[in-house]
Amino acid sequence: MFSWLSRDENKKGPELFESVVEGLKKIYKTKLLPLEEFYDFHEFHSPKLEDPDFDAKPMILLVGQYSTGKTTFIRYLLEQDFPGIRIGPEPTTDRFIAVMYGDNDGVIPGNALVVDPKKQFKPLTKFGNMFLNRFQCSLVNTPVLKGISIVDTPGILSGEKQRVDRGYDFTGVLEWFAERVDRIILLFDAHKLDISDEFRRSIEALRGHDDKIRIVLNKADMIDHQQLMRVYGALMWSLGKVLQTPEVARVYIGSFWDQPLRYDVNRRLFEDEEQDLFRDLQSLPRNAALRKLNDLIKRARLAKVHAYIISALKREMPAMFGKDTKKKELIKNLGQIYDQIQREHQISPGDFPDLKRMQEALSHHDFTKFHPLKPRLLEVVDKMLAEDIANLMAMIPHEEVTHPIEPHVKGGIFEGVEDKVSPFGYKKGEGVDAGSGEPEWIVNKERSKYDELFRSLGPVDGKLSGSVAKKAMVASKLPNQVLGKIWKLSDIDKDGFLDADEFALAMHLIDIKVDGHSLPTELPDHLVPPSKRSS
Repeated sequence: MFSWLSRDENKKGPELFESVVEGLKKIYKTKLLPLEEFYDFHEFHSPKLEDPDFDAKPMILLVGQYSTGKTTFIRYLLEQDFPGIRIGPEPTTDRFIAVMYGDNDGVIPGNALVVDPKKQFKPLTKFGNMFLNRFQCSLVNTPVLKGISIVDTPGILSGEKQRVDRGYDFTGVLEWFAERVDRIILLFDAHKLDISDEFRRSIEALRGHDDKIRIVLNKADMIDHQQLMRVYGALMWSLGKVLQTPEVARVYIGSFWDQPLRYDVNRRLFEDEEQDLFRDLQSLPRNAALRKLNDLIKRARLAKVHAYIISALKREMPAMFGKDTKKKELIKNLGQIYDQIQREHQISPGDFPDLKRMQEALSHHDFTKFHPLKPRLLEVVDKMLAEDIANLMAMIPHEEVTHPIEPHVKGGIFEGVEDKVSPFGYKKGEGVDAGSGEPEWIVNKERSKYDELFRSLGPVDGKLSGSVAKKAMVASKLPNQVLGKIWKLSDIDKDGFLDADEFALAMHLIDIKVDGHSLPTELPDHLVPPSKRSS
């Protein structure tokens, strides 16, 4: 069956690949997939990966209770509506909507979507017609979606509503998407922090993908700064109980829509948080290959553990009588088998599948049809992890140079992230940017106090030596490394002395840094004193 697995094959050196994605496809099909198929991995954990899984653009999954602003968040990113959009205070989105790029706007229903060989949704057929009737793809012609795709999910219910059966495995669908997306954004409403039972189960379904999760506290402009502090603390407390991670989760606070802020006292905070989040999302295309590598490594480790579990159960089964009794006993004592495998093969506990879910899945299988351990299959996967994966990782920097892709998401709200034209761009008119485009030298606004200090230091021939100027500069209490950088920027003549203009510039840069702004690496033209510009 596995004729390709010869000893000569195993002696060959590492393979060479044309690209990282092509390499991932090849090593998956030739080295990991045989192990998965031999031990029925796809029936227990995750469907077989197809080419579109490797070729797909980065995807963002939005998850949250109803009316937390998921659909509005997408509209805010795109700066336009998409087919099928519905926004309201009640649960308006009752379906999974994959918002993707298309030359023409339109909708592809779920049943047609899963048979499209160019899309990665074929495995979703296992969730049945009840799900497929509530799944669609909305095509939108916008530059944003040339870099990413976004998945809107049904609003998670609370109270009595969550008792209603959706008719399909909701958390199972979330798990499928979580395994394949690049970012998972959990949205919370500043007025609705309670985590319902269904939301808790949904968050638990995302475990194992903590590195992909970003948390957004939305609609934060609806409360004042004092309430916001309390809400933030309450959210962190609730998340600590559900996520069960030792690290404190990063929460982005803001109001992700295009309407006036109710309380704008936190405008600056919202701008900073929005910039951080959008820069993270913008970087997804650049990091897509690395994410796919990481996911394949996690899958390979799980497949190896699964092989050990299945072969251990096969080994314990009797040859003739008492098979049913032994099967029940093995399922009941699966935790002990986990411990034994962990000790024998030095495997981390975090690599094992969830115990209860594995027990439930095993109850539907015939243990006598399981296969014993095939060390050769495992050796191929070990070699893949040790050599092929390492080679693909080394290719990523080189591929970025030889086959450059658009490193950032463009269009929509992302244009505002890099806005350097309008006066409303991020931090425009602040710090070193203050005064740019204006005819008057910005330093002149505070020039009188700088000149008074300059004269008090007793300049000689209109200049201060470094040792004299240092007395005034160290009064700022900034570190010497920072003051040294300010000196280099201010000493425009590079003669080791500061004249009145240069000293005023130095004190202006100190004020900028003390106010919490960053210093430039080079002096912008609008900060150069007029008397120095000709030179």
